[in-house]
Amino acid sequence: MVQSDRFKLSNPPDRDVPSDRVTITTEQLRRYAVARSLFRPTTLGRAIQKLGFVQADPIRAPARAQDLTLRHRVHGYRAGDLERRYPRSALEEDFFVNYGFLPRAHSDLMHPRTARRTWTARRRQQAEAVLEFVRERGAVHPREVDAQFAHGKTTNWFGGSSNASTQLLDDMHYRGLLRVVRRDGGTRVYAARDRPATGPQDSATIDQRLDALVDIVVNKYAPLPSRSLGQYMSLLSSGVPQWRARRAAALARAKRRLAHARVDAQDWYWPATDNPASRRWRPDDAVRVLTPFDPIVHDRHRFEILWGWRYRFEAYTPAPQRKLGYYALPLLWHDRVVGWGNLSVQDGALRSSFGYSSGVEPRDAAFRTGLAAELGRMRLFLGLAG
Repeated sequence: MVQSDRFKLSNPPDRDVPSDRVTITTEQLRRYAVARSLFRPTTLGRAIQKLGFVQADPIRAPARAQDLTLRHRVHGYRAGDLERRYPRSALEEDFFVNYGFLPRAHSDLMHPRTARRTWTARRRQQAEAVLEFVRERGAVHPREVDAQFAHGKTTNWFGGSSNASTQLLDDMHYRGLLRVVRRDGGTRVYAARDRPATGPQDSATIDQRLDALVDIVVNKYAPLPSRSLGQYMSLLSSGVPQWRARRAAALARAKRRLAHARVDAQDWYWPATDNPASRRWRPDDAVRVLTPFDPIVHDRHRFEILWGWRYRFEAYTPAPQRKLGYYALPLLWHDRVVGWGNLSVQDGALRSSFGYSSGVEPRDAAFRTGLAAELGRMRLFLGLAG
């Protein structure tokens, strides 16, 4: 069961709440987590700016994670809009706490990125040759690089076989030598990074960049229990491995400047400009199907605290061991995640099945009406007939 003990707020509240005795409850944290993330739908650029980062995932069930995230936050969004609009946008594909899409200014904070693994002399020569080839061509598909250099095959992260050229391009992208200019059928097309990545020259500037990156994380995933904040700091190491040794100090600075409160034996953190007790945080009554990577449900530890049951992503779990389904999508109603859905497109029609944390579907007629409306929105988003 979700708890709701009350504790004092450790930082000044925002202006619409009295400042003498402010208390925070788990219920308020839950409403705050949902309402601050589901802001009023806006343009694609503004939505990603507000989110700070959108995690990408290649699985389509029934659409990619980045599209499922943005459909709730971009007015009139349709599956694939991000990929179609990306070439003309001020966005980058890059590593952050995970791989995804973020404003170019956020990406620039992490470069030049120094990978933890040093290239061999041979690997560096290969990269230099490929970079020269890319500069000559302007933009290249991995198959063009493979045809030119025939790097052969290599073992990928999943133990399978991949083109060595594709892996090299990925590595060059990670190190900031290349950027993604567009996708062709889901495959990244690369160009040389056309702006210099001048590294910070002093410790103070590095700290400022790290603090800015931490604030992006907190702004997206708040409110965060202390354990989760530490976990996101660890994930941030993939975006800035060159500053790994500064992680502990950056975390300590963040805890000093963020608003925080102790609720039910947990220390919680959120941006100092917010107050979870404010009356402004009012989730609507809609039913929403979320991607497993949506910021509302991304942190599994926070999920269990706020909603009182265990959600797990099981796409890579052997089928006999799955409990929720291959790509179970959390089902949000008002400020409660009440269950999950498995959605797919078969023969041009949307197929769906649902499970509930309580074991039964909510009896409220408003839920059934809301779920039907959400499935209608999903069909429109996917471009399916009603």
